[in-house]
Amino acid sequence: MKTLYLECNAGASGDMILGSLTDLLKDPFEFKQMIECAGIPGITAEVTVDDQSSVAGIRVHIMVDGIEEGSKEESGHHDHHALKDVISIIGGLNVSDMVKSDAAQIYRIIAEAESNVHGKPVNEVHFHEVGALDAIADIVGVCMLIEKLAPEQIIASPLRTGFGTVSCAHGILPVPAPATAYILQGMPVYAGDEEGEFTTPTGAAIVKHFAEAYGQMPLMKFDDVGYGLGRKSFKTANMVRAYLGDVDEALPTVKEISCNIDDMTPEDIGGIIDLLMSAGALDAMITSAMMKKSRPGYILTCICREEDADELATVMLAHTSSIGLRMHTCERYEMGSSFITYRTDFGDVRIKVSEGYGLRKWKPEHEDMVKAAISSGVTVDEVRKSIHFDPDEEIGDD
Repeated sequence: MKTLYLECNAGASGDMILGSLTDLLKDPFEFKQMIECAGIPGITAEVTVDDQSSVAGIRVHIMVDGIEEGSKEESGHHDHHALKDVISIIGGLNVSDMVKSDAAQIYRIIAEAESNVHGKPVNEVHFHEVGALDAIADIVGVCMLIEKLAPEQIIASPLRTGFGTVSCAHGILPVPAPATAYILQGMPVYAGDEEGEFTTPTGAAIVKHFAEAYGQMPLMKFDDVGYGLGRKSFKTANMVRAYLGDVDEALPTVKEISCNIDDMTPEDIGGIIDLLMSAGALDAMITSAMMKKSRPGYILTCICREEDADELATVMLAHTSSIGLRMHTCERYEMGSSFITYRTDFGDVRIKVSEGYGLRKWKPEHEDMVKAAISSGVTVDEVRKSIHFDPDEEIGDD
């Protein structure tokens, strides 16, 4: 699976992510034409190769009417834009609908954060730094590059936030800034050991929108790596590093919950299987075993989806004498299954057809055969012999 991995050891900002993705292009200087042709009013760009901590990387300089953000001429002043103004600008750009949608959703993430922080409705929020045309260019540029690089999945590392204070349009605020902190909810972050603002609202919103998962780099064969350099100087190399390569598609995972039981009667333990299956278990089983003190006992095992593990663990603790459970995460080869109704001389019987890994299996549902046998006064074996199911004829063979 084509994967983009964003390594954010120095946090994330719009320009750093933009630079790292630009560096992944076969010709990084192509980005200048891409962003200037997008149609953002007054925007021009320069792509330069620079270094950070003796590592070469890309800086993208966005100019509005010839003046770059952060320059003396710019003096830190920005026009204020409401969300509807920003969305209107994005909607009129010469970019694809996908880029417009991604950019608009990123701005909605930022607007929701600003709304929460300032206690105003989203439609009354006015952007300061992140509403400037150069910030719009950063976000739209990232979305254009994501579309061009076309990863099938995007994974990001935990984000460094930094600590201390930062000066912004609203005054001196703690790091992470309140809007950044709101956006980072639900994302893995850490402060790090160096003072300063490492992750900005724009960087946090971009990562939140695009990243499907977080963690260390997965097992991947990467074909290219891009370096996007930040403007600030820290002891930590201030850059986002982007890897583009292939990750083998992971097998689905399940939880296996088990416990030992040596002080329940067979009558009491027998009903737990039905309880677990009713609560969403994929499978449940009881295995005879010899326990400590040479006591005969049982091992109760439940297999379930990860999201159901807590509920099923509670069921096991509530309905058995066990006071502790073991839990393991297991990868599982799974064949996809569907049901087809097959009409026999004795009534309808559902056929379970399973496919995957170049294989196809089918089997009539036993409960349906029992029901048909009872209603027709025949044996289950007679019902089974009346089924002449051919999956190739019923569902085709690709």
